[in-house]
Amino acid sequence: MVGAGCAVTASSDARAHLRKAQEFLLAAQVGLNGGLYDAATSAAVIAGINAKDALCLALTGRTGKSENHQQALAELGAAGAAARPLVSPLSRLLALKSRAQHQSAPITPASAAKAVDWAEKIVTAVREQVSG
Repeated sequence: MVGAGCAVTASSDARAHLRKAQEFLLAAQVGLNGGLYDAATSAAVIAGINAKDALCLALTGRTGKSENHQQALAELGAAGAAARPLVSPLSRLLALKSRAQHQSAPITPASAAKAVDWAEKIVTAVREQVSG
């Protein structure tokens, strides 16, 4: 069980992660509009990860910081009914992470647009849960 002090910390941490998610989403949108497809995709991934952290903190009082994408997806899925619909778009985003951040082949404009759309869906849903 989460104690009162931990709940306050989790709530403020959730809001902080949501702010980061919104900032990276904006960066992703600007990058997409500017033709910076790798950067836009990378920012969309980071927005999705921060939104996942915000939602898990809001719903369960904790979040993991693993680099293991499967653990992040499992954590999101286990956070409750409000989180489960976001597992699929986060999974799609995470699948683009290495390509956008570490590989020489560029992200296509269509892939970048999809990444930004998925991040927008996630951040919007999380905003409703964390702010509401």
